[in-house]
Amino acid sequence: MWLWALLPICLAIFGTAGIWTVFAISVSNGSVNLTEGFPYISECGSYNPQSCLFAQICNIFSILALWVVVIRFQQVRDYGCHGKANIISIILGFTSCFGVSVLGNFQQTVLRSVHLLGAFLAFFLGLGYFWMQLFLTYRAQPLKDRHWVGPVRVTICILCTVLVIVMTVLVQTDRPSPAAVCEWALVMFFFCLFGLFAAEFRHIDCHNLTPEEEQVVGVVPESERKRSLGGPLLSGTLSCAGKHLGAEGEQINPEEGRGRRGRGEAG
Repeated sequence: MWLWALLPICLAIFGTAGIWTVFAISVSNGSVNLTEGFPYISECGSYNPQSCLFAQICNIFSILALWVVVIRFQQVRDYGCHGKANIISIILGFTSCFGVSVLGNFQQTVLRSVHLLGAFLAFFLGLGYFWMQLFLTYRAQPLKDRHWVGPVRVTICILCTVLVIVMTVLVQTDRPSPAAVCEWALVMFFFCLFGLFAAEFRHIDCHNLTPEEEQVVGVVPESERKRSLGGPLLSGTLSCAGKHLGAEGEQINPEEGRGRRGRGEAG
């Protein structure tokens, strides 16, 4: 169903349009000066009125990203991959989405330490999440798109890793403008990785969470009871299509059964 494939695509488009809108507003009202250097994304969203828009964009993006993370987790699980990698991936995904919300609502001009914590969760744990998804690409179905999804995902993950390392080095050496360029490129690659989930989500027909039946001692689940009708019975009697099945698996008509009981009472 292509409807599910639209979710990651809309997420990538929304995020891209949102941060560049904040950039355009900050440049137009003079909040940032491009002649002094290229600004960080957070710097563009630190001043009014674009700070309010930036916070809302981050909140909506984090909710949509959580939705994608949960659906991908369940999809991998439905394909039979129940290992620790899938569990680790959803933990990393949840934490990185939380980091996006934190960095959007705590501007660096207000609470810099909290803002940096959110940036760490969003960038570093988000990168870890996509590396885990690359691993799951070769562990879970669908197989149809693996021949091109895998190479594209590994290429973007490598580029993101290089950008994170270079950005960290540039920040430590006090070169903010090149570091900001790396940050913008890193975020755009993250949006591409989210949009790439459309290749897997298009194979989802419907998404149902089916709880497992609990088997209580002495009670046979409905599924087991239905399967037992096709095989030999060990004990007891079951009514099926107007006939009775005896303890030995013998098929007894109702009239014959009443006759046997009458003879037993007479005896």
